[in-house]
Amino acid sequence: MTRILVTGATGFVGRALVPLLVKRGFAVRAAVRHPDAQVPGADLVAVGDIGPDTDWAEALEGVDAVAHLAARVHVMRDTASDPLAEFRRTNTDGTRRLAEACAGRGVRRFVYLSSIKAVVDESRPDPVTDATPADPHSPYGISKREAEQALEDLHARGALDPVILRPPLVYGPGVAGNLRALLRLCRKRVPLPLGRVANRRSLIGVGNLADAVALCLSHPAAPGRTFLVSDGAPLSTADLVRHFSAGLGVRPRLLPVPPALLGLAAALLGRRDAWDRVGGSLVLDDAAIRAALGWSPPAEAASGLRATAEWFKASHG
Repeated sequence: MTRILVTGATGFVGRALVPLLVKRGFAVRAAVRHPDAQVPGADLVAVGDIGPDTDWAEALEGVDAVAHLAARVHVMRDTASDPLAEFRRTNTDGTRRLAEACAGRGVRRFVYLSSIKAVVDESRPDPVTDATPADPHSPYGISKREAEQALEDLHARGALDPVILRPPLVYGPGVAGNLRALLRLCRKRVPLPLGRVANRRSLIGVGNLADAVALCLSHPAAPGRTFLVSDGAPLSTADLVRHFSAGLGVRPRLLPVPPALLGLAAALLGRRDAWDRVGGSLVLDDAAIRAALGWSPPAEAASGLRATAEWFKASHG
């Protein structure tokens, strides 16, 4: 039986990936920070914090492939004195350490969950394609791109068969961050001035992303490739409000305010970044993974977004 080491198994994506791998007949080992972690279906190895000094010997014993999901995640208000150094410690140096340990033990297949932020941090009018030059500016994006480069170097030396996935914003039951904040506003039926916002954003459901990771762990055409991955057709922020409201069982309250006025207000308040996330476009062209691996998302975005809202409603009374 093929044994997969999953890092970040207790995280948002990991909680979707582990049961999927078990269902498909893989043996799963979860690398966790604390020995008292709970990961149903997997055997556990406690490795502590992931960084440049992590000992991976026990975790990699008898392993055939690795799904590396663990990361220091992007946060909006980072309180670290040197955010880039903190991101690099886990995302860059920690990934390099694990990848080198894999290379030393002959564990060749290494699926790395990167981010579209390794390519671009801000919205843009044109779709991101495989040919788009990687030019991250945020500490998170820089650290993820540097991790990709470490894997690419090992592959060029013939020591590793990495597969890099670059997803956009991920949604699903258990989601946090901006999407949970939007769910909260929809549930409270707060009037939102987004009725005329016609931006285009690629997203991916957590189950769809887990499915793509699982496929990349075994597909013969995956090694050495970097793939953009998404649900497919992009959605506007107003579309998100409508889908979330449907799942919450409330009517959306969308006010038809001109987007130009919203952008001006954001600029005057010094919140251009917030408006960029709400009103900007970021579309991923994921044709490569669909053509090379025959992958398509198993769940439609509409049903996944409604399920996310139903989870939020059930878990918040």
